[in-house]
Amino acid sequence: MSKGNRVHLDKHQMQRLEEMCIVVDENDSVIGSETKWNCHLNENIEKGLIHRGFAVVLFNTENKLLLQQRADTKNVCPGSFSDSCSSHPLYKPLEMEETNALGVRRAAQRSLHAELGIPLEQIPLDDISLVTRMYYKIKLDEVCGEHEIGYLLFMRKDVTLNPDPREVKSYRYVTKEELEELLDKGTKGEAKVSGWFRIIAENFLFQMWDRLPDVAPLFEPEKIYRVNYE
Repeated sequence: MSKGNRVHLDKHQMQRLEEMCIVVDENDSVIGSETKWNCHLNENIEKGLIHRGFAVVLFNTENKLLLQQRADTKNVCPGSFSDSCSSHPLYKPLEMEETNALGVRRAAQRSLHAELGIPLEQIPLDDISLVTRMYYKIKLDEVCGEHEIGYLLFMRKDVTLNPDPREVKSYRYVTKEELEELLDKGTKGEAKVSGWFRIIAENFLFQMWDRLPDVAPLFEPEKIYRVNYE
């Protein structure tokens, strides 16, 4: 399928759609690779194509969550509020290393730096923790969707932000109550919220918030939650 019907995409995002994502089965075993564009096409998703992704929830030391509003030129969920940073590990040896989710954490470090401009010295790999994994399938619009094993990653620290406007439209730190208000607006159609972030918030995020700063007892890195949002 041509990308010509995604008229909101800019050159930067078109190039990113050619990146090679990691294709997995329902148990997160690697079975191949495919372009980011093909991984998100509903027609391929309906044939069973699953890819690996991640989402980072980054809290500051005041226990406020960093929200990102995605750029209007993004392929999926343009202009939507979402987690602090979400993307995909690429089909490269360094981002495919399985031990302690090292490959995915490397990909998250890369994206936190590239999208939010956080200096690499502020986001060492040891500060990025795997909470759990989520298997979910959602249709985002008539063309694209998500069928993903998503790694939920956690950070809590104060960082310096210098977002890339090609990736990030805006950002803000929110309290638990402010996020609840945003999600309610999303339900009413008064705000745009990414589908995967709603999954994270409703199934995991508020439990984590209630345990801050010690969320480690909630970590289940070996588990894959099967979330039905079709």
